[in-house]
Amino acid sequence: MENILFDKIKEYDSIIILRHTKPDLDALGSQLGLYHTLKYNYPNKEIYVVGDASLKYGFIGKMDLIEDDVFSKSLAIIVDVSVSNMVSDNRYLLCKEVFVIDHHKNGCDITTNHLCDTTKVAASQYICEMLLRHNLIIPPLAATCFYGGIITDSGRFLYGDHLDETFLIASKLIELKADYKYIYDNIYVETLKDREKRNYFSNKFIVDNGVAYLKNTQEVFEKFGGEFNDISRGMLSVMAGIQEIKVWLNFTYDIERNVIVGEFRSRNIPIIDIAKKYGGGGHALACGASLKDWDEVDSVINDFVELVRMEEKK
Repeated sequence: MENILFDKIKEYDSIIILRHTKPDLDALGSQLGLYHTLKYNYPNKEIYVVGDASLKYGFIGKMDLIEDDVFSKSLAIIVDVSVSNMVSDNRYLLCKEVFVIDHHKNGCDITTNHLCDTTKVAASQYICEMLLRHNLIIPPLAATCFYGGIITDSGRFLYGDHLDETFLIASKLIELKADYKYIYDNIYVETLKDREKRNYFSNKFIVDNGVAYLKNTQEVFEKFGGEFNDISRGMLSVMAGIQEIKVWLNFTYDIERNVIVGEFRSRNIPIIDIAKKYGGGGHALACGASLKDWDEVDSVINDFVELVRMEEKK
């Protein structure tokens, strides 16, 4: 399938790259990294990136605004997502052919042209490795985008089953002039307002038998504003790095989808099975699920408390 994809990239004069909505930096990094690489190697092709904008990660690059007729003549490449209802623009359905490149542990309902390697900590890593295998030149701007995706999805190289491979590709990207300081300065330097927000959530989480969790209703967005991911993923870190906490969970109400998004993290206890039980997925130590109500959230918390309790008995 990989060879077929790269043959199609050579064949099409117009290519549109998409990813999931409410993008994290891996979604944007893999999307824009692929974009800049293809533009560099195929300067005569029309290549576009589409999707919702991100205030937090807007520093990495902007999206294109294109008409329906562009889709109808294009190859679509969807990165970092395999689920149709999460794709950033459903006009991919107008495209002549569609390919998906993902690394998550869930099925694909978008296309049978599905490239997935769940051993990769980030879609950015997976795409980089493919590009290098096919002897494409990754320019510095693309390398910077890919590097951003890798360090965030790996939790700054804390998560991943094969971190030796992750370090190797990160080293290669630095060799290719990835501006890692630009990435760090943009995602790990915060405003005073942001620090005040983190302090608020640091005093709100609850700990139960080694499991920490936050429950965020719509009221927190009315209080602080900002993007959904600023709270859903952004506040996970206030519970991380605490000796007594083995697993940390963040549950945030998504008013647009009318679901509660659960983000789950663990220091060393595999937690993916609980995410799958509730229709979610991800990685062994970093995963999530969408939940229908707060009663189901309580069931998830109870499952994690029991999991930690059983692990402590071993």
